Amino acid sequence: MAVTEDGEFAASFKTIAALAVGNKLPSIGSKEYAEAGGLIGYGVNILSLYRRAAYFIDKILKGSKPADLPIEQPTRFDFVINLKTAKMLGVTVPRQIQTIADEVIE
Repeated sequence: MAVTEDGEFAASFKTIAALAVGNKLPSIGSKEYAEAGGLIGYGVNILSLYRRAAYFIDKILKGSKPADLPIEQPTRFDFVINLKTAKMLGVTVPRQIQTIADEVIE
């Protein structure tokens, strides 16, 4: 099951994760979703986006025209595995996958 990073879902990540585990559904969402009990989290690093937004605000406040500033794509993504959830689902996450994760919740 894939859970989007929509603001309406974010407030219910714990509930959604609990329903997924209760129904034996492996699930993926954002880092915050995995921290709330989802199996896997993968997505853009929100903190790095806020930092870049501050950079652009600084440029605009110093006189740059927004239309002259470059468009950027996210460059940092978080990959989180929740091993507690994997154990409840009866899923074995290979060690090779765990080693490439940014965070492993045990």
